[in-house]
Amino acid sequence: MATEGVPAVPVRVCAALVEGGPAGDGEICLIRRERLAGPQYSLPGGLLHPDEQVPAGLARELREELGLDVAALPGPPRLLRVQDQVTTRPGRSGTFRRLHLIHLLTVPREVRAVLPAAELDAEDLTRVVWVPLAEAAGLHLYPAAGPALIELAGVAGDVLLPPVTDGTYAWR
Repeated sequence: MATEGVPAVPVRVCAALVEGGPAGDGEICLIRRERLAGPQYSLPGGLLHPDEQVPAGLARELREELGLDVAALPGPPRLLRVQDQVTTRPGRSGTFRRLHLIHLLTVPREVRAVLPAAELDAEDLTRVVWVPLAEAAGLHLYPAAGPALIELAGVAGDVLLPPVTDGTYAWR
């Protein structure tokens, strides 16, 4: 049973921040974490707070992690993809569940130039990296949004990404 104001399935808002435009030649901002099994990349974002609206939660997460003011960008976030995640996770019992709302934001070169080289609110070793879209689609990415990044490189796809399961994703 869900607690008052808390969704039964936690919602994670995140953004594909693209500089250079989504035309296949742009670069995307990713958070890189070093793990024993190898690097793990994630789209900047995090969980919505209880009763928080999606646009406000996305703006808050990008401000906390990158110092980014979403209102200063040339356009508002656009919902790009939705992905359901039901996995087990090493060191935890039971099912790990998330609903990922993946947004697209275009970042002008002058904004990219002032973003930090490390995640501002991270407790672990993280770096903020910019990777070509075509390369990013093949990285170990959280959420597993490679198909959405392939679309940004010029190939259309469905709004609902394939689910993240133990068969399609391995935690690092």
